[in-house]
Amino acid sequence: MSYIEIRTKRLILKPSGMKYNQDVNEYAMDLENTKYQLALPNKSEEETKEFLRMVEAEWNKENQNYFEFSMLYDDKCIGGIGITIEDGVGELGWTVNKRYWRNGFAFEAAETLIKYFSEHMDIRHFIAHCDAENVPSYKLMEKLGMKKTGEWGGRRNRSASEDSFEYQYELVL
Repeated sequence: MSYIEIRTKRLILKPSGMKYNQDVNEYAMDLENTKYQLALPNKSEEETKEFLRMVEAEWNKENQNYFEFSMLYDDKCIGGIGITIEDGVGELGWTVNKRYWRNGFAFEAAETLIKYFSEHMDIRHFIAHCDAENVPSYKLMEKLGMKKTGEWGGRRNRSASEDSFEYQYELVL
């Protein structure tokens, strides 16, 4: 099993898994918290557990390309951040429990993950996507130094009844 623990000024990023089920379920089933998410909200605690079992299996792969971290603040999982590596490009995604919004935690975690994966895995190209209406998310990407490189329709968030637009941002180091 790969084990990566990354410390930031305020957070510890640890491999996500079943031990964080209660905290993850709290934000993953919350409609307000997941309004702009493609794969969320979860419909049941079992769905959250299914995701966390999949994440644990990924951490156990020999040739891992998906890394999902729990963001721990004061020993509580307040969100998740992941990176999928494909063809030398790292795609980032994050979710933070709404009780911790507007504190810079997603930025702190994303900035640290970019630094870690560029230094330890030689990833120099990062991308991220968000719903065009998710202003905090794309502002975070811009704060990370990412530039908008794409915009298209056809995005269907899980809780939405209509398609929306999606932005793609990229950072090349």
